[in-house]
Formats: sequence, structure tokens, C-alpha cells
Amino acid sequence: MVRLTKDLIGVVSEEELSAKVAEGREMRGRLANDAMTGWVDLPVDYDREGFARIKAAVGKIQSDSKYLVCIGIGGSYLGARAIIEALGNKSATKVLYAGNSLSGRELEKVLTEVGEADFSVNVISKSGTTMEPAIAFRILRQKLVDKYGEEGAARRIYATTDAARGALHDEAVEKGYEMFVVPDDVGGRYSVLSSVGLLPIAVAGIDIDELMAGAAEEREGLMSAEGGEAVEYAAARNVLMAHGYDIEVLANFEPSFWHFNEWWKQLFGESEGKGHKGIFPAGMIYTTELHSMGQYMQDGRRNLFETVVKITTDGVDVVVPDLADNVDGLAYLQGKSLGLINKKALLATVEAHTAGGVPVMMVEMPEISARTLGALVYFFEYACAISGYLLGVNPFDQPGVEAYKQNMFRLLGKPE
Repeated sequence: MVRLTKDLIGVVSEEELSAKVAEGREMRGRLANDAMTGWVDLPVDYDREGFARIKAAVGKIQSDSKYLVCIGIGGSYLGARAIIEALGNKSATKVLYAGNSLSGRELEKVLTEVGEADFSVNVISKSGTTMEPAIAFRILRQKLVDKYGEEGAARRIYATTDAARGALHDEAVEKGYEMFVVPDDVGGRYSVLSSVGLLPIAVAGIDIDELMAGAAEEREGLMSAEGGEAVEYAAARNVLMAHGYDIEVLANFEPSFWHFNEWWKQLFGESEGKGHKGIFPAGMIYTTELHSMGQYMQDGRRNLFETVVKITTDGVDVVVPDLADNVDGLAYLQGKSLGLINKKALLATVEAHTAGGVPVMMVEMPEISARTLGALVYFFEYACAISGYLLGVNPFDQPGVEAYKQNMFRLLGKPE
């Protein structure tokens, strides 16, 4: 479903790229043996009983809540938010997000929007002790208790956490929260197709059967003998890095993909940024940021390359109307749809940037739907794993994320 084209502007020879692709194909065998690779088979080997419980919980939440507050940080919420923002919140129950920063202003916005309305909470944490979501959960749990009482609050809390241990698991058992499992062999940034992402996505009215079907279709293609285009993408990234191109810009032409960019940045940044290695992942929304960052992209340092997400259909058919006096000089656009104009802007941008010395890869999908987004998520997850192997790092751990926390705990006076 996902297709890859590339213009590497002569930086990389065909022989060099072919050798790296062959190396990437050899790396695929490690996915069957490494720890934390449960995501590989999730689209076809997920917990059917758990899936049914998700749908039942979704029905209850949609029937008794105007809002679902999704509490989590990093991989615990970014994947779900990426899908929901890209497709839109289709349900009468609106998904809100908390616990992804330490900003009191942001949490206050959520509390103000919820107001006196009926709401439920989905708290997502493997341990239950990560500071940002734990603080938000304390506050929102108290709001639930104040409104519904202890027992009523418990019926509106859905905990996605470890299957057997941890502070949140123990509290959920004690209080009687409905629990969903964070798989032991799936890391947070690879977890969007598990209960971590599926519950809030489904509450937003998005078809999670279609989402999983798209991921399964993409998986089938990538499991072929050649490994599909995700391996080519991973190989091209590594060869470009070897030639000094160590910044990758994921460029989307749909503003609703802003959080998809954020999910992608965590996926590649946390998977590859180890041992002073890795490509720095950045994201931009065009054409908006062509009016702020376009100058740098065209004429700045040539140490970056672009991966452009292209939607091949025109999308929503909003048409430029006629204007008799043509005061804005846009008569040549009259009768054309914004979908068509946006597509031409994409092609013009790629042409300009390659001419300006920026290697460009194009990741194409036919439309924006639950099925195609499931495929796109799986494509990038698979490519990220292979790319990490080619780089010589473990793409499934994150040993550096605790350093700032230890300093923060010390400054806040946490007991040893």
C-alpha cells in the first residue's frame, strides 16, 4: 500500500545503495529473535479477547462521557493522537490529552474544557510512576471522585498498564478499574497498534478493524522475499548519513499530520539516537512552513534530506471560486480544487529542493483513511527497526532518557 520513490541527486551510487539494501534484507531475520519485537506480528496476532473488551469499553465511554481524557506521555499517547488528529475526532465523545508535559497552563485548559461535563479517563503507563502522567492522573482522578464518588470514579477509569506489576497495576486491581495490557514485548513508541493506542482511537470513532487491516496488508508486503520498500528507505537513510546528510525532515502537506510528525520523530529519535550516532529527525508542515523555513530548506547547509509524505488523491474538493475583477490575480486558479493545488505545490517543492541540493524520498499512500494510516504506521516502524540495525544500535531500548530525570528528582528534593 505504501510506495517509495527517491531522488538522491547523485549523492549515492546505485552500487552503494544496492549493497546497503542487501545488508538490510539480511538484518530482517533479527526481528524474529530480538526482545521487544512483539509489534512485528501485532496486526495479525493480536489479543482477540482484549480487542473485544476494547470495543465494549468504547461503547460504554461513548454512552456516558462527553470527554475521554487520555493521560500519557511519549509513546503512551503520541501514536493515538497522530491517528485521531489525522482523521478527525468522528465521535460525539471528544478525546482530550493530559499528562504529556509539566505545564499547569496546559492541564488547566483540559480541566476547563471538561468543566462539569461527564467524562472518563484512560491512564496509560507501564509503571504508573512517570511524573507527568502520574501528576495529571492524581488531579483528574480527584475530579472524578468529587463528581461521582469513589465507586463511580472507579467505573470511569480505564488503566492501560503492565499485566502483572507496577504502581498503576496495583491501584487498578485494588480500586477495580478496568485494565488493558501494555504488551511486555512492545515498547511505547511501537505500541500504537496495541491497546495503548486502540482504545482512545476507537473512542474517537475511528474504525480500528480498518486500522489493523491496513497494517496487516503492509506487513504482508514487507514479509516478502525482497523485504519491500521499507528496507530500501532504511538503507537509503543510512547511506545518506554516511555522506554527511545527518538531518531528516519529514514533510507533510496536511496540517492534520502535525502529530504524526511528532510520533515519527519519537520513533526514529529514540530508536537511533545512541552512542553519539543517529540521524536527527525533524518535521515540517508544508506549505505553511515554506513561508518560514523555506529559505533554509532551499539555500541552507546541505546536511539534510527530506522524506515527503504524498497523498495521491486530491482529497476534499474545495474549489477556488470565480472573482469578476480578479483583484488577487488568481483567475488562473478558478475552478481548480485545493486538493489539486496542494498536490502541485508538493511537486513544485520537491523539484525546487532537489535542484537546490536536497535529496528527497517520497512515501506515497492513496488516501487518508484508517486503513492507509495503519499501513503507514507499520511501514515506518519496520523501516525504523531495520535502520537501527544498519546503524549498529539497538532500536528498541532508550538508555539515555533517565539522565535528566535524575537531575530533576535531585532538584525537587526526592528522597534517595
